[in-house]
Amino acid sequence: MAFCNKIGTLLRQSISANGTLHGQTAMNNAIRYMSTKLFIGGLSFGTDDQSLRDAFCSFGDVVEARVITDRDTGRSRGFGFVNFSTDESANSALSAMDGQELNGRNIRVSHANERPPRSNFGNPGGFRGGYGNGSNDVY
Repeated sequence: MAFCNKIGTLLRQSISANGTLHGQTAMNNAIRYMSTKLFIGGLSFGTDDQSLRDAFCSFGDVVEARVITDRDTGRSRGFGFVNFSTDESANSALSAMDGQELNGRNIRVSHANERPPRSNFGNPGGFRGGYGNGSNDVY
């Protein structure tokens, strides 16, 4: 669903910017945007944003390289994302780097999937335990 929403948003932006939808160009650009982001799994805990960027920059213009960290400890969670400016760069990096060694670990490279929206599973109180609606909670 989030992927469809992203495509719809990109199409609307393209239509409003160009005034019209020129054939399949807008759709292709929207899909191309989504395929330029790669998921990198199996990273060593010593891999940081810069070393991830350095490992992938030979395949093309890296727009962003980010190692995901734990919000409490600041330690790497062992995966990250690399976003390229073109889908050709992303595809060549995927083909060349999947299964290769980076900082002592064999990494897994695949196209990133859009993250599904989170739900609070009907818990109206959020972190407060779900009691009440928050308007009369005492702190």
